Amino acid sequence: MDDVFRHPVPVRYLEVDQQGVVFNMWYLAYFDDALTGFLAAGGLPYTDLLAAGYDVQLVHTEIDWRGGVGWTDRVEVAVSLVHAGRTSFTLDFQVLRDGSSVVDGRTVYVVVAADGSGKREIPTLLRRSLGAERPLRA
Repeated sequence: MDDVFRHPVPVRYLEVDQQGVVFNMWYLAYFDDALTGFLAAGGLPYTDLLAAGYDVQLVHTEIDWRGGVGWTDRVEVAVSLVHAGRTSFTLDFQVLRDGSSVVDGRTVYVVVAADGSGKREIPTLLRRSLGAERPLRA
């Protein structure tokens, strides 16, 4: 997993709940932020995707927790392509604390026109930036 994209996440005090761990909704924000970093690392800044007339929408996500992340924990989100179809793609996310996964996520995105006119096929510039299919989990 050494060559898998990893996106650092600074855990902010405001993201931690009364149980002392990151409140569950923040993981979706971490995944969204990691998505933009993943695409940029693949050569496609999100602003370029939008300028080309495309955007993506989350249509399904699942998250499994094995442990909590607390304030001041140093974490990063690993991101990898699971599958790219005609109009959608699936990414795996792993929230890593000290190199071990404490949260796994899998999200399906659909490509849409940035002008709101509907679903589109995955454009070449996006397909290239996604890289090879390499699930982080089974």
